[in-house]
Amino acid sequence: MAEQSTPPVEPEGNPPGRLRVFLVDDHAMFRAGVRAELGAHVEVVGEASTVTEAVSRIAATGPDVVLLDVHMPDGGGRAVLEAMRRSHPQVRFLALSVSDAAEDVIGLIRAGARGYVTKTISPDELAAAIRRVADGDAVFSPRLAGFVLDAFAARPDAPVADPELDQLTNREREVLRLLARGYAYKEIARELYISIKTVETHVSNVLRKLQMSNRYELSRWAADRRLV
Repeated sequence: MAEQSTPPVEPEGNPPGRLRVFLVDDHAMFRAGVRAELGAHVEVVGEASTVTEAVSRIAATGPDVVLLDVHMPDGGGRAVLEAMRRSHPQVRFLALSVSDAAEDVIGLIRAGARGYVTKTISPDELAAAIRRVADGDAVFSPRLAGFVLDAFAARPDAPVADPELDQLTNREREVLRLLARGYAYKEIARELYISIKTVETHVSNVLRKLQMSNRYELSRWAADRRLV
């Protein structure tokens, strides 16, 4: 009888697909508590206590989601968002703050955060919120969602921050919109009075900026944002 081989033992470590999270808060004890509570759910890849430190370390670690405090001595969460949103549009930001003031919520959302939860949230709820934000959803503590709805209802023409869309030029948006409508490159060129080569260049730039590989992904992305 043939001898059966023993299956190889997988090395210990983080399971595949585990989200990479970065913590920004100026209270070391709070960061330690969050790290301990989230350890079973995500991989905490770094932390920072100041805006300058956060910008540098987020750029170095490239996390999926940043948990971001609103108020810090050197500018707070909004300063981090404004520094990072154009250079690292793939990173999602979730505000995690003791503040439930409407102006704080609206300010962070307008700056590009994908959600806002208060520090009373349970560890399991926070882990779920991180996962949803990473998947592209918007997440709010129940009471805070009303602030956002009221703010945009009062100003329906106010632009909603979209860091990914903001990095595209006006011409790139025009090309993307026509591409999502099913236009061929030569049809886009004729519509915009540019060469086919220029269309190809714009599409290549959009793919690079949005980190996508083909026009079908771009079309789906544009449809999700109702650009078509």
